[in-house]
Amino acid sequence: MGLLAPVTELMNRLVRTVGILLVCVLWPWTGWCADKVSFLLSGQDKGSAQALVQNGTTYVDVQKAARKFGAGVTLFARSKQAKVTARGFYAIFTDNSPEVVINARIVTLDGPVLTRAGTVLVPVSFFLRPEFTRAVGKNISFSQNQFVVERPFDVERLEQELTAQEDRLVFRASKPVTWKAQAPNAHTVEVVFPQAVIKRDEFFRLKTDFVSSVSIHQSGEQAQVQVILGKNGRVWKVEENGGKIFLRVGKNELGPLPAAKAPAAPQQSQTVAPVKEAAAEIPPPSVLAQSDDSEAIPLTAAAAKTVMKTETPTMKAAQPQPVVKPAPVPVVSAAHKKMRIVVDPGHGGKDPGAVRSRVREKDLNLGVSKELFKLLKKGGFEVKITRENDSFIPLSDRSKMSNTFKADLFVSVHTNASKNKQANGFQVYFRSEKASDKEAAETAALENEAMQYEEVHYNFVDALLQSLAKNEYINESSKLAGYVRNAVYKQPGIGIGVSQHDSVRQANFYVLKGVQSPAILVEMGFISSPKDRGRLTQSKVQKNMAQGIYNGIYNYAKAEGWIK
Repeated sequence: MGLLAPVTELMNRLVRTVGILLVCVLWPWTGWCADKVSFLLSGQDKGSAQALVQNGTTYVDVQKAARKFGAGVTLFARSKQAKVTARGFYAIFTDNSPEVVINARIVTLDGPVLTRAGTVLVPVSFFLRPEFTRAVGKNISFSQNQFVVERPFDVERLEQELTAQEDRLVFRASKPVTWKAQAPNAHTVEVVFPQAVIKRDEFFRLKTDFVSSVSIHQSGEQAQVQVILGKNGRVWKVEENGGKIFLRVGKNELGPLPAAKAPAAPQQSQTVAPVKEAAAEIPPPSVLAQSDDSEAIPLTAAAAKTVMKTETPTMKAAQPQPVVKPAPVPVVSAAHKKMRIVVDPGHGGKDPGAVRSRVREKDLNLGVSKELFKLLKKGGFEVKITRENDSFIPLSDRSKMSNTFKADLFVSVHTNASKNKQANGFQVYFRSEKASDKEAAETAALENEAMQYEEVHYNFVDALLQSLAKNEYINESSKLAGYVRNAVYKQPGIGIGVSQHDSVRQANFYVLKGVQSPAILVEMGFISSPKDRGRLTQSKVQKNMAQGIYNGIYNYAKAEGWIK
């Protein structure tokens, strides 16, 4: 029986294929042929829908296609009609009629509406009509039996140019644009295009000496580009040349771009206004400037300021623009550098966290966090703790405190809990939209329950903070989690199990959502486990746990060049 089922399915597929060939090839005078059309949404394959070709016109299943584009569909079997709805838009189709009612106006399609085996098929040209594309807010094209769908955009990434001297990300705009460029820390460059829409969200890794990874995304009414620099990514600039915009990253001073070729025609009729470049230099990871009041600044003065591009519409776009360099800034010795770390004791105040046998999670978290704070201060790091006592702090405020402090690392300290009393052991998490497993998802849900104590729920509308934590720091957060796990595993005097196989996990923790730096959430053990709970209530064990976490942070900082 186990072999019969696959053979039967194979035979069924063969029969279907032969049937299609008979209709399409042997009996062409019937005028129609069964087929499928596929959907490519923002560069991703989103499946296919039944299609049919009749008299040279391609038809598609109206129900599946409309839903792929985000529109609603209602079928009326008795009247053999279909209704497609979107914001401020509706269309009513009637079987065997080429006329469709669009917003109370009668429009004639390329061919009559068809019904086959309960499926309503309409000409693909309907979904290309401007009334429909405006309603669903998408650019839609059709070629070679494929719908290509993009959001309406002003800026698109064309390519990346990788050379021995520098890496270049190349963009093109379909209208005059401005941009802001800044480096919020020594390993990140951000470029924002206000009042512009990027063609599609992307995340990819270059893994070169100059650029580690790139995240491109839409945040509200601005397009954003974040670049995580490679080990030799020390100098960067943004400039317009030949109708294109270049984000350039290299090790040494960046010379002029090669002579620009004639710019390719943009997707829309408008052109890019020529601009002056935005330029800045980033010190290597081992270098920081320091102000007179001893507050570490993780950039040179030129890079720390937001650089605003200016428009010069009277100049011709094809002409290369002169390089405007910032005033030279002296590089300070690496001995002045300090990594900034935020320690976040989970829960607090009216939010006790998990509670078992009168032991409250918030107390365990605070005890270990205060010990960790002391160790980090003693170790020469700049440290901030989100709470020093039994006080309540909303989750959103914790990430804001970290960003205001311009932290390089964020470490949130928690204690796990489970309905299963057998569950035990140390775990460390980094944030991801998708949990690594069911248990990780449950842990995140448990910790996210802290939102019920907030008067106002976390403001996810703040798209800048939301997106910054989404991709850019996942890799570094994962590395930090691994260092902490290994150090706690080696630390004597804790007595809580640390698995080398599955103790580093990922899940969607709200407290990590808006943090603009590598961030982890430590689950020291299970308060629901009598053994783990008994260990964590001992002050000696709390100190050893803090020491293990500290050792992991120290090892990460040393491996990343923060400590010589």
